[in-house]
Parts: sequence; C-alpha cells; structure tokens
Amino acid sequence: MEDWAISLECAEVGHFSQLNHSYIRINEFMNTPETATKFACLQKFATITPQYPGVRSPLPPKVALDWQEQLSPLLNSVFGKASNGWEVQAWFSLVTASPQELIPMQRFPHVDGTDPNQLAMMLYLHHTDHGGTGFFRHRSTGLEALTDETFPEYRRALQENVQQGGLPKAEYVSDGAPYFERIHKSEGSFNEAIFYRGNLLHSGIIDNDKPLSADPKEGRLTINAFFRPSP
Repeated sequence: MEDWAISLECAEVGHFSQLNHSYIRINEFMNTPETATKFACLQKFATITPQYPGVRSPLPPKVALDWQEQLSPLLNSVFGKASNGWEVQAWFSLVTASPQELIPMQRFPHVDGTDPNQLAMMLYLHHTDHGGTGFFRHRSTGLEALTDETFPEYRRALQENVQQGGLPKAEYVSDGAPYFERIHKSEGSFNEAIFYRGNLLHSGIIDNDKPLSADPKEGRLTINAFFRPSP
C-alpha cells in the first residue's frame, strides 16, 4: 500500500472556543494524493444515509487499517488513550445535492453521534471553491457539542426555534444564522486532514452559488473516517 502512504510531519494540534475543543490538522497528509483521486474515479458511488447530501464509496479496508495504525499514537496523545486500540470506518464522499434539494435536517449543523470518544477525520481532496468544515454553537442553549444527556434539551430548543422562526431556507450552512453561530472553521486545503470529536456541532462549508459535480475529479471529494475506541 505504498501509494497510499501518509505523513504526520506537518501535524499541528490546536484548540478553539472557550470550551477548548481540541483538533488536529495535518497538511500534506498523503504523500501522493493523486492515488486516492484516481482510485475514487473507478468506484461506484451511492447514497448511503439520508443525512448526507451526496454519495459515498468505501475506502479499501487495508488502507483504513494502515492509517489507523499510524495515527493511533497521535490520537491517543490529543484525545485520550483508547485502552484497547481504535476501530475505523472510512469512505470517499462527494457532496452532490443542490441547495434547493436539501431536506430540513441538512440545513442545520449536525453531529456524527453523541459519544465524545468517537473521532472524525476529514481529508480534503478537491480543488473546488467549496470549502472546509465549520463548527458551531447553538445560540439558545449555548451548546457546541451534544451528549446523551444534553441532546434532549437541544432537540426541544431547536424545535422551539423552528416553531417560532421557521426553517432556514434551502441552502448549505455558512455562518449558522439564525439559530447558530460559527465558532471555528477549517479551510479545507487540498490534501489537508483534520480530526475532531464527532459530537461537535459541525457542517461542511459549501458555496451555495457554485455547482456540485458527481465526478470525483471535479467535485468536492473528501475521505471521511470515524475512529472509535475498541470495546
């Protein structure tokens, strides 16, 4: 799997918001990122979940496991050690839905789950004007991350927001208005990978005025992964 080799030399650890959320940013993540793009062009993409406004295709399991082995020491040092190691799932993703096609849940920031120990990775492999990832605070509750305990409060408050002010118009999240405010963003530079806790409220920063291609060479291609502590 030499063509899929990664480098951690440019890894930077940072924090944002008064709650001091940790993240990792790694520039020049893949030694030859063209390998991933060429591979993606040969895959069959499909809609997997109704939450994601696009299509996905699995990353080769051997690649995901090799990356997990190399990344584990860094993830342990920044986010806390996974005593029994990490499990990983990864896939190529392409945002393809036009703003007008977005269903209500896709017009808000989201979380990948309420477990703060689940980590997310985004590797940006596109040269489009569609940007990176934004992180948000819910204005009426002040929540920036959701847990099993805080999710019911958040859900009730967001439902009240919508009942009183209506749904946001059909477009991708930018600054988060009117019910959220953006507190941090990644630029989404080509071959940049970011890692963060999946229970943080976040959303892709998509240019609502630019086309979204389903061609991996032309579209907003990313590799997404989840890292979970093994039971």
